[in-house]
Amino acid sequence: MITALDLFNRLKNVRIGVSSCLYTMDKCKELVPLINEINLLKKETNATLLVHSYVSPEVVYGVADFVGDSYKLSKDAIDSGADTIVFVAVRFMAETAKILNPAKQVLIPSQDSGCTLADAITAEKVRELREQYPDFVFVCYINTTAEVKAECDVCVTSSNVYHIVETIDSDKIYFLPDKLMGENLRDDMKRRGVDKTIEIYNGTCYVHEEYDPEMLDYIRMEYPGVQVVSHPECSPSIVKKSDFVGSTSQIVDHVKNDDNDKYLMLTECGLSARLQVEMPQKQLVGSCTMCRYMKSNSLEDILRVLRNPEEKDMITLDENIRLRAKKCIDKMFAYVG
Repeated sequence: MITALDLFNRLKNVRIGVSSCLYTMDKCKELVPLINEINLLKKETNATLLVHSYVSPEVVYGVADFVGDSYKLSKDAIDSGADTIVFVAVRFMAETAKILNPAKQVLIPSQDSGCTLADAITAEKVRELREQYPDFVFVCYINTTAEVKAECDVCVTSSNVYHIVETIDSDKIYFLPDKLMGENLRDDMKRRGVDKTIEIYNGTCYVHEEYDPEMLDYIRMEYPGVQVVSHPECSPSIVKKSDFVGSTSQIVDHVKNDDNDKYLMLTECGLSARLQVEMPQKQLVGSCTMCRYMKSNSLEDILRVLRNPEEKDMITLDENIRLRAKKCIDKMFAYVG
């Protein structure tokens, strides 16, 4: 059982600019009964909670069994011995867990579990593109639906996209759906001296596309010595001005092992909150951007799906689609081990 003081001591350093993410003792007292009930129900139902780093801190540090980015949580889903997986993130991630764990019940608590990237492209559109580009290897970002993965050759995450595309035995790649990551992919292949034709789709993450390179210049003037850290879903103009670019897990590892003391984080606010909890000696400057989809995962909804899940909370997949999508994901695991 966690106490209000325990929770307060974990979250007291979270300061990411909005009142909803400030944790007073009174707020912690309100949250603790929900947290303790969820943790009790997890044991009673043999459920495990996979929680993305972008979700609110009280979920990450109150009830999560596994925390990480898309790639880490995909691996954690395979290793879970639970009967039920509650995937506290967005729907495409929960679908990935179901693809890899067909016998398990997979639940998604979010009331708004979309993703502007995953929603940007359909399986029908991929089939049309494959007719237009018959000689291309189709590489899909993990931020896609199961139906889209089923139409593609290999899946990638932000932590392994560059390595996999370089390794693929083809000089013709179609990357979807993230336009900005695709542009960064082209740039990275050029830096590596890899000669490949890379066509890209036009989807974007609404969180990461908002950043302005002029803002980086202002922050550097205001905070001399600040290190700019960004996600590869940001635009090339941001990536080129960044000191480090990586997935959420790579960013956490970088900041943990880096000697700098000031950082501008150009990714979703949840990651900034993690760093403030786990590395309070590091100073985070500037503002951050929230993902409304990730932040729609509440303790109340997690408790609801553990108690009495509705049909809309359950991830179900056509078996043919699941098997084809699994082949796409398995190819990723084969490339990275």
